[in-house]
Amino acid sequence: MTRPLLLRDATLPDGRQGVDLLAVDGRIAAVGPALAAPEAAETVDAGGWMLSPPFVDAHFHLDAALSHGQPRVNASGTLLEGIALWGELKPALTEEAVAARALEYCDWAIARGLLAIRSHVDVCDDRLVAVRALLAVRERVRPHLDLQLVAFPQDGLLRAPGALANLKRALDLGVEVVGGIPHFERTASEGAESIRLLCELAAARGLPVDMHCDESDDPLSRQVEALAFHTQRLGLQGRVTGSHLTSMHSMDDYYVSKLIPLLAEAELCVVANPLVNITLQGRHDGYPKRRGMTRVPELLAAGIVVGFGHDCVLDPWYGLGSADMLEVASMGLHVAQMTSVAAQRQCYDAVTVHNARILGLPGYGLEPGCRADFVLLQARSPEEAIRLRAQRLLVVRGGTIVSRMAPARAELTLPGRPDRQAWGVDFTRQAPLRPAQANR
Repeated sequence: MTRPLLLRDATLPDGRQGVDLLAVDGRIAAVGPALAAPEAAETVDAGGWMLSPPFVDAHFHLDAALSHGQPRVNASGTLLEGIALWGELKPALTEEAVAARALEYCDWAIARGLLAIRSHVDVCDDRLVAVRALLAVRERVRPHLDLQLVAFPQDGLLRAPGALANLKRALDLGVEVVGGIPHFERTASEGAESIRLLCELAAARGLPVDMHCDESDDPLSRQVEALAFHTQRLGLQGRVTGSHLTSMHSMDDYYVSKLIPLLAEAELCVVANPLVNITLQGRHDGYPKRRGMTRVPELLAAGIVVGFGHDCVLDPWYGLGSADMLEVASMGLHVAQMTSVAAQRQCYDAVTVHNARILGLPGYGLEPGCRADFVLLQARSPEEAIRLRAQRLLVVRGGTIVSRMAPARAELTLPGRPDRQAWGVDFTRQAPLRPAQANR
């Protein structure tokens, strides 16, 4: 049993202020104003800062994380060179090296309030080194972070010898989700066939599906259409995710007007990966250059659950990143031009509640009975959290504080201001509008 934890005077993402939250035995026992403190409870003053459910990453590649520069850097910056580099690195992988990098990344994630990750793991290695390593990591981090694994045939289910057999072996070992990469098969027809085979395998085993789909600039790519068809044919509604869908950025509006209702009818979830989609796509363009991210506002308007993933951090595809899902939300907001307050909050939901729904996380949220997993942010609202990449003042897992950060505050010494030599700068304070600005 853990000691009860009582947070006083928090702001919630929906705008409620002065809220207390009590966690007992790993669950949220009560939420409301002026809660009574149980005997021996640890009490923390939230200071009016925003209390949020933890961040969730619905699309990541943990087996490759922190491997940047091995065996060399991706000179072209393209998806295909990244796949080739990973193929060169795979024979040299060891379970120990994969696990060490993954555990370090999980530490980064926990400090950032990222407490659930869905990671694709490459099965196109007969040794299944990465699979075995991440299964072991999953158990080690389970007390602190939920790690969900997707059996991912990186080199193509039909293109790579033994990929289907290896994928089934990975599922037998305990990987929970069926993955695929139809755009990397040799032909469009083989891509469609891989979707059929993988969806039938998932249906037979009662497993969810999360498939890289249409990850290209090709406006004629039709893989997610096939995924929606097989989802309905096999009764997999609500259990299938299409990740990336970057070709939708290049498709003509008439076809998209047909496609999006098909995805909604099949109850597909969608994961965009803003940081990496806009980095890898459009590489063959001159100008104008395509952004390459899928049509997030249109998908949301159709009632489709859309999440954002980090995808890569310091690996053959992306040499940046720090496990900060607020950076992901910010990039998604900018690329999709979702700048209204309501749209900014949708982007915040895309790295919290939407991703939790995609992963099927039980007990996620800030209501009584939910798991006592949450993060205290140095912000007053979701849009402010995104704007500031807010400090994670507290990260709580199962009612226990697992990470703390000091509040961000700059002490300025400014020449020419003798009466105020030291200023404390509060970046969360909103500047008042001047009269001339008020009506703009």
